[in-house]
Amino acid sequence: MIRTGLAALALGALALPALADTPPPADAQPLSRIVATVEANVADLAFIEDVSWDDDGYWEVEYRTTGGREVEIKVDPVSGQTR
Repeated sequence: MIRTGLAALALGALALPALADTPPPADAQPLSRIVATVEANVADLAFIEDVSWDDDGYWEVEYRTTGGREVEIKVDPVSGQTR
């Protein structure tokens, strides 16, 4: 019975972070438009490495420059502007 309780507790703890995630606002631009904006506005962009939603209310975009530098920017989901 103790094992069952521990297993339930562990599963519940794993589910908590998923419940805490907040989605982008309803008036947010589509992610495809956010990515297209970054691609259009970064002159030395080689490739986008990662895009993730931050619970603080912005898209976090990581990319590499043509010179090999790693850059991370925060993009407002509604305006598409870099913070």
